[in-house]
Amino acid sequence: MTIFTYARVSTLDQHTDLQTAELKAAYPNAVHRQEKKSGTTITDRDVLNLLLDMIGQGDKLVVWKLDRLARNIGDLCKIVYTLDIKGASLEILNQKIDTSTATGRAFLQMLGVFSEFETNLRKERQLAGIAIAKAKGKHLGRRPSLTDDQKKEVQVKNKAGMNPTILSNEYGVSRGTIYNVLKEAT
Repeated sequence: MTIFTYARVSTLDQHTDLQTAELKAAYPNAVHRQEKKSGTTITDRDVLNLLLDMIGQGDKLVVWKLDRLARNIGDLCKIVYTLDIKGASLEILNQKIDTSTATGRAFLQMLGVFSEFETNLRKERQLAGIAIAKAKGKHLGRRPSLTDDQKKEVQVKNKAGMNPTILSNEYGVSRGTIYNVLKEAT
């Protein structure tokens, strides 16, 4: 029986240190793997997919928390089904869930539903916050490269014969920005 541990964070500036420490403390002789990828889907998570390919009869996949493995019930069910077909099991250390038992499977499915619900609530709150900011007239996204006055200057200078490359150097922006400003004027 081989035990594989899997730690994941969503962005490159985050660290798996806490997860890895907990997993190594529980299973010091396991095969430890980590990944820095978004958890919204399992399709692009190469390390997880490699582990799922490698795992075999009697093996176990261990993660620190459920949301480090899957953020929706569909992906969670796919992972559990893959492990089940291969005769392997899943353990979620933090919640003390082990799919090698009927109770563990039932509890895992309930937690998966709540995890997906939490993700959906977070998305709704984010969209509501964006809508409120837009209603208040706040600009969302990056700041404009040129002010409205600078855009007018660019248009006037271009009509006077100054080419976009010189204008881009003068204003410290890309030629594409200059061309977009000129396109706005027409």
